[in-house]
Amino acid sequence: MKIIVQKFGGTSVQNEKIRLMAFNHIKHALKDGYKVVVVVSAIGRYGDPYATDTLLELIGAKDTKLTPREQDTLLSVGETISASVFTNMLKEADIKAEAFSGGQAGIITSNHHLNAKITEVDTSRLKTALKTLDVAVVAGFQGKAKNGDITTLGRGGSDTSAAALGVSLQADYIDIFTDVDGMMTADPRIVEHARSLPRVSYNEVSNMAYQGAKVIHPRAVEIAMTAKIPMRIRSTYLESTGTLVTSVADELGHFDVKERMVTGVAHVTNLTQISVKTDTVKAQQQAFKILADAGISLDFINILTDSVIFTVPEEKRLVVKLLLEEADLQTNVRENCAKVSIVGAGITGVPGVTAKIVGALSEKNIPILQSADSHTTIWVLVREEDLISAVNALHDVFCLEIK
Repeated sequence: MKIIVQKFGGTSVQNEKIRLMAFNHIKHALKDGYKVVVVVSAIGRYGDPYATDTLLELIGAKDTKLTPREQDTLLSVGETISASVFTNMLKEADIKAEAFSGGQAGIITSNHHLNAKITEVDTSRLKTALKTLDVAVVAGFQGKAKNGDITTLGRGGSDTSAAALGVSLQADYIDIFTDVDGMMTADPRIVEHARSLPRVSYNEVSNMAYQGAKVIHPRAVEIAMTAKIPMRIRSTYLESTGTLVTSVADELGHFDVKERMVTGVAHVTNLTQISVKTDTVKAQQQAFKILADAGISLDFINILTDSVIFTVPEEKRLVVKLLLEEADLQTNVRENCAKVSIVGAGITGVPGVTAKIVGALSEKNIPILQSADSHTTIWVLVREEDLISAVNALHDVFCLEIK
């Protein structure tokens, strides 16, 4: 039995017209001889009646009195409604289809409500159903804890659902449908000449996602990578196959990442840079322990002999500053920052990449506030007012508009 998993996000199921476009992708897969497992997100975005953020508003959002377990019961409803609407559409077209909740599809999770982790996937029920069905429609973003509670998987949860089901079913492909035609070299809203990439490695797309590219959740990529199930990032509105995400060594064969030094430029906004004066190692330890005990995640960490520097999301700025000052630690806060990242498997061991970055930003008079690097990613922190200019400058200097 040939199986393909197709995930449709909120914008791909938000109204009847767009659902029909999604329906056409399912028909093409059926015509190619596949059994199709469709994973759906809640309908639409904030403001639409059944979107996840709209449901949160019904209970006061962050001020809700509901426990995380009770919130999960509500938040799972959006995907459940979406699965039912989608299944009804398929049945009206005489396609043999059936709707399943995440738990019914076999997604078992931890009991960490609002951000549960998948611990087990038992797709025996789906496999049995697919012997007589053409399509199984699964509510994404949700699962079931071992005690029977409904759980949700946090941001990107429907991508994660699709990847976990695809791996368990040994699908030929996991297709992630969105509103753009694949992974882009940069955010097309910022870079006019950003283009779609025909193929990328799991590591490249995962790094792009972690650094701010919102087209796919990195957890989903990592799950697919464990079983080497190819993924495709596709547009709901087009018939193209978008971006193939796969293993460089196996599926891409002759494709040499050295030929493409940089895959793309990603960015994250609304950051605050905090510098803490630390004259001793004990002071450094104290600063990090205070924030760890408060459950605050830090990014872009540089440890120097007399200070530690890091970034936090803008909304964490005041609490971090207060915690450090209560411990008599001297802090310097720089608001309105953005992280810009150069991602590419081909930069490993190549001299001159940092020189290009510094040169491109220097020409635009953009100061670099902080920097760090790994084998496949180089990060720079800039003022948020310089973000658009910085992303375009780096996109240009690495010739990412050229195919």
